[in-house]
This record gives sequence, structure tokens and C-alpha cells, in this order.
Amino acid sequence: MNFPDFSLDISLPETAKEPDQGVTYDLIILGGGPAAMSAAVYAARKMMNVVIITKDLGGQIHETSEVENWLGFQSISSRELVGMFEEHVKSFDIAIRIGSTVKNVVTNEAGFMVYTSDDKMYSGRTVIVATGKHHRPIGVPGEKELVGRGVAYCATCDAPFFKGKKVVVAGGGNSAFTTAIDLLKAEAEVTVINFTKGWQADEVLRERVGRSDKATLLDYHQIVGIEGTDKVTGVIIKNRDDDKEERLNTSGVFIEIGLLPNNEAVKDLVRLNDQGEIIIDCSCRTSVPGIFGAGDVTTVPHKQIVIAASEGAKAALSAYDYLINKSLI
Repeated sequence: MNFPDFSLDISLPETAKEPDQGVTYDLIILGGGPAAMSAAVYAARKMMNVVIITKDLGGQIHETSEVENWLGFQSISSRELVGMFEEHVKSFDIAIRIGSTVKNVVTNEAGFMVYTSDDKMYSGRTVIVATGKHHRPIGVPGEKELVGRGVAYCATCDAPFFKGKKVVVAGGGNSAFTTAIDLLKAEAEVTVINFTKGWQADEVLRERVGRSDKATLLDYHQIVGIEGTDKVTGVIIKNRDDDKEERLNTSGVFIEIGLLPNNEAVKDLVRLNDQGEIIIDCSCRTSVPGIFGAGDVTTVPHKQIVIAASEGAKAALSAYDYLINKSLI
């Protein structure tokens, strides 16, 4: 199995426009994933004055190696897909601030003021929050270093690349067992490791995995380390009953212990559900007029690249309608 180098140069080209703190933008887009970049393209085509504020461009796509469910491509590398998205966005006159995270969004007379981690302030008449989610990490040595080289978070994207391989799945809920099923379909040999005592997944999923002679279920065990240099070669696990450790040979580790929405900038401003996701309607409107949500940070079901991109387009068009109805553009 060949895992490519996923380092990405996020420096801006010489022709990119830096945001202007003295301008009140029609739209400020928070985030740099598929939802954010799609929103930027649609907003630019509506001749809106747009700024993107993001830590990087690509978002969670960087956490996978290949994408096989983007319409029009049987298979495309994550780096290539992000590059295409980025090239499309930068073909428009869009101000982009890369390397910043948003600390807070507050209301003001013009609409909203966005405060960033590098002590910048930007004013906008509307805001789209497309900051995505981040995977709850295990937090063990080797995890961060081997993302995209055997450590994975998306079975839909990556399961086919582990055909016939030994793979570990961390988690005990529905997402972990769904990942195990996807891997079993790819003829992988799967070991599911559950930190807590007692499986949380639905019985129908547990039975389906348990019927396979290629599945091993280890309850009340803990992953304490992931080994490998250029790719994953093994994991160290601990039995939480007796604290005994052992090493398992594996080519991959799928982390399925939950997702956390990146809602920090607006958590005290808009309505959230019990999972911390931004509650939106079918037009991507939040509980605060002028603030829209798109992609994985919201309550929209099915967290997929194509859905996030579609939601970004909807959010941009809804923001445009809002500004037209308010006679702000």
C-alpha cells in the first residue's frame, strides 16, 4: 500500500488578495473545507465582496488519502481534489486569510464583527460558518504523525485501500461497527477495540460484525500507542482489566470515537443541538438573522464532501437573498 506525502503548501500566491480590516464585506466565510470553498465560489459569482478566514484550505479532506465518491472521478487523491477546489476559488477576486482561526463573532451596527486568533478584526454584513468538525483523537503517540499513512477517520473514503489487510478500529459505537462492516466488505481482517466496558453499537450491527470470521472484538481495551515510520505497522493495546499490554500487527487504524463540531466562535451566539452542531433550516439559516451554517458543523445529516459542497452553495445563495431583501447590495 502506497501512502503519498500529504504535506500541503498553504502559502498564498502573489496574486491573492489579503483581507482589508477597513472594509465591511458582504459575506465573511469561516472555514476552508468543501462547504466554505463552494460558498465562496457561489458568492463571488453573485458579485458579493467576500472574505474567507481559515486555518487552512481543504479541511478534513486532508485526513484521507484517496476520494472515490466525488462525482466525475472514479478515484482522485485528496491533495489533487483540494488543489482543484483551491484553484477554482482563487480564480475569483476573493480575499483569503489563511493561518487564522476565528475566536469570536459578535453583532455590530454593520452586521457582524469577526475576531481572529492573530488579533485581526473583520466586519461583514453576513457570515457563513463552515468550520467543520474535528475527530475526537485518541491522543496516543503515533496518531497525529501517521494520519493519511494508515491512521484514518473515514471508512467511506479509505476502506477499499485496506483490502486483505489487518486493520484496527477504535470505538464501540455505531460508527465504529459501521466502519468495521465497510472494512469487512473490503475483505480486511478487523479488530474492534472498545475503551469502555460494554458495546454501545446497535445489536443488529454487533451481530453483523460478530458473524464474520475475520472480525475480533476486544471489549474494555485501550490503544496506548501506534507504531510506524512511513506507514502504520502496529498498535500497542492494554487490557483494562489486568493492565497487560500486547502488540498487534496492523496496516491501519480507524479512529471512530466521535466527532466534535468546531463551533467555538459562535457557540454563545447561535442555537446548537445537544451535540454542539449549529441548528440550521433547509436554507442554511441559523437562529441569528444574517448568520448561515454549512457543512459538517451543522445539523445537516450525512457528513460527506459532496453534501458539504452543496450546503455551501445553498448558504451563499441564502446569504445573497438576505442581502437583497435587506437592500444591502
